[in-house]
Amino acid sequence: MEARTVVALAVVLAVAAVVAGRYFWVGRPEPVRAPELVTEAAPTAAGPAIRRTPAGAPPVVVDVSGTVRRPGVLRLPAGSRVADALRAAGGTRPGTDLTGLNRARVLMDGEHVVVGAAAPLPGLASGTAAAVPGGGTGPVSLNSATVEQLDTLPGVGPVLARNIVDYRTGHGGFRSVDELREVDGIGERRFADLRPLVQP
Repeated sequence: MEARTVVALAVVLAVAAVVAGRYFWVGRPEPVRAPELVTEAAPTAAGPAIRRTPAGAPPVVVDVSGTVRRPGVLRLPAGSRVADALRAAGGTRPGTDLTGLNRARVLMDGEHVVVGAAAPLPGLASGTAAAVPGGGTGPVSLNSATVEQLDTLPGVGPVLARNIVDYRTGHGGFRSVDELREVDGIGERRFADLRPLVQP
């Protein structure tokens, strides 16, 4: 082969090697860092319930009372549900009726979850206490009561009970009793009658 041909072939091979190397470098896989997760545990009778949530998500603090084994204020991972709160409180006591309690509902920070029977509100006259969903007497939970249970409250009929449930569904639950004023059909006088009988 002539020297000129050899040089030309060497140049072509060198260019091909540079192009191949650049293609390999640009197309190489790059590591992607997964979002940091925080693991939180809620103690249960059968062991800790582990939940992984995105780092930085604030926990929810709820008050669980009634017929649970360990009532009190609990700190749970964001996105926890009523069922998680019951497990963290040690589970329910034998014979507790959970028919009126929506265990799949997502908890809100500062919420009070009443399970089964609860003590009547202080100063509430005997015989005027509203039925708690699940049995007993005490304040009715606006976030878990059914239409039928709300219908038992004084001055609340089926239509108004349905309005309360529709408001709860549309707004993600009641954060305070004062939000009851925003329900269609509840004026100041009716709100004053219902306020001592309900809770979020």
